[in-house]
Amino acid sequence: MNQNNFFDNDGWLKNASRVESDNFNQRPTLKKDFLVVIHSISLPPGQFNNSFIEDFFQNKLNPTLHPYFETIKDLKVSAHFLIKRTGELKQFVSCHNRAWHAGESSWKGITNCNDFSIGIELEGTEIEPYAEIQYKVLLNLLVQLKKEYNIIDIVGHSDIAPHRKTDPGPSFDWNKIKT
Repeated sequence: MNQNNFFDNDGWLKNASRVESDNFNQRPTLKKDFLVVIHSISLPPGQFNNSFIEDFFQNKLNPTLHPYFETIKDLKVSAHFLIKRTGELKQFVSCHNRAWHAGESSWKGITNCNDFSIGIELEGTEIEPYAEIQYKVLLNLLVQLKKEYNIIDIVGHSDIAPHRKTDPGPSFDWNKIKT
């Protein structure tokens, strides 16, 4: 890693809001090659512009606030980054650590993608267009990640867990993040 001025020495992006999650652990070994996994999330499903995603990643989501929350109350998940529909960028886990975003997964025959990936959540749904500002922030984030880490591919959650996941879905325009 060639520490540039985007990240600090601990793997935190300097221009992202830091909202730390306990849902991570150490990577088995610090990898040299990284996969970026694009996800989508909204809590409750289809609702935006609230703090429920942040609460969920920090294990603070109140299950009594919505019936859907009761179904996910015991899950312990996180991503490295979240890009809100407003374009706000938040980081939950250092890129040096393993966030819990991919679950059971495989990429080119290598299992457990959390070991070597950086997870980016977009606030949205698979069927509703993402906001233009989200693409702009995502593209900028990818440029910064590529300068810091050896990014070998950028995929959707559906690419690494096709029998379980469908995000970021058909509403995601891959052409908008070509770098």
